[in-house]
Amino acid sequence: MLAHHPAHSPGRPSVSVTPYRVLFVGAGNIVRAVHMPAFLAHAPDFTVVGAVDSDAEAARSFAADFALPHHSTDLHTALREVRPDLVVIASPPVAHREQTVAALEAGAWVWCEKPPALSLAEYDAMTAAEGEAGPYAPIVFQHRFGSGAEHAKALIASGGLGAPLVAHCQTTWYRDDAYYAVPWRGKWATEGAGPAMGLGIHQIDLMLELLGDWAEIRAMAGRLARDTETDDVTTATVRFASGALATVVNSALSPRQVSHLRIDLRDATIELNHLYGYGNGDWTYTPAPGVDPARTAARSTPAEDIPSSHGAQLRSLLADMRAGRRPRASAGDGRRSLELITAMYKAALTGATVLAGEIVPGDPFYTALHGSVPGWAPEGSER
Repeated sequence: MLAHHPAHSPGRPSVSVTPYRVLFVGAGNIVRAVHMPAFLAHAPDFTVVGAVDSDAEAARSFAADFALPHHSTDLHTALREVRPDLVVIASPPVAHREQTVAALEAGAWVWCEKPPALSLAEYDAMTAAEGEAGPYAPIVFQHRFGSGAEHAKALIASGGLGAPLVAHCQTTWYRDDAYYAVPWRGKWATEGAGPAMGLGIHQIDLMLELLGDWAEIRAMAGRLARDTETDDVTTATVRFASGALATVVNSALSPRQVSHLRIDLRDATIELNHLYGYGNGDWTYTPAPGVDPARTAARSTPAEDIPSSHGAQLRSLLADMRAGRRPRASAGDGRRSLELITAMYKAALTGATVLAGEIVPGDPFYTALHGSVPGWAPEGSER
């Protein structure tokens, strides 16, 4: 029999018994199509107890469809009434900081959808609300957790195929005008930035997971075809602390859509091609000329095939909640992709090379990814 779930005090870590009580904030398509199936697959370790949405009918219909006991338009009321152990933030990015801080201060862990926040300042405020021993607030970066990525990370770290030298990180997707008709999209104040933030952040996070710390970045941004405040294309060149060089491309304008990551090591090329998720079969390993193909083949296949998914990350998060330890993709580990993207925009908007660690409090890009650059019009804009 599962242990009784006692109430916990605000500001204290969640209890270690299950089922963990889950509250959804945001009742849109990603919660229906992705989050809810992941949590249902992890019953009885989790039980979803309610939904909060600014649209009262969306919250009511979601709760009715899944027989949830609570629905509300007010997060603070829901936190007080259902006392969740885990709050899933799947609302527009403009609300992430306030909602994450409220949940953490109520004693709940948080699992927050990307982009994590509108700025480094907001993200740091979220992290500051964590307790030293929890609760914690990891970000949804599910592409780290597939077996293909875990295998590639271990292989690169081992040096078994030589040092990484060259990389290409590409998120070239297609989003039409109707996509940007949603009021919060394409605006600095509510989405934070363009496709690097809203689309490419997953692939950027995976690149950083495999290659580690970066050292400097140069970039360009353009508003070429969509009627947005933000850009619709960004490109960048990144030098990593290891010395490896990478190009990063993010686009909302590309009819043939692909998410592509390529890493050229001394003895082999590792490539991943997918769109919104991958399995082991989406990874390829190509030996360098003169390298025994059998040597590469022997290293290229993980023992099991775990697709990248919210469910894969949720399994890891469940283990962390049980152990009371900080999960991956939280605090500084969850901040890396947002810091790189912020530096990308600073480099694009100022024309300067940006160094890792230079965007700190007092820098205008610390509080907004456009850095309050007056009258900014990216390359190619008609505005």
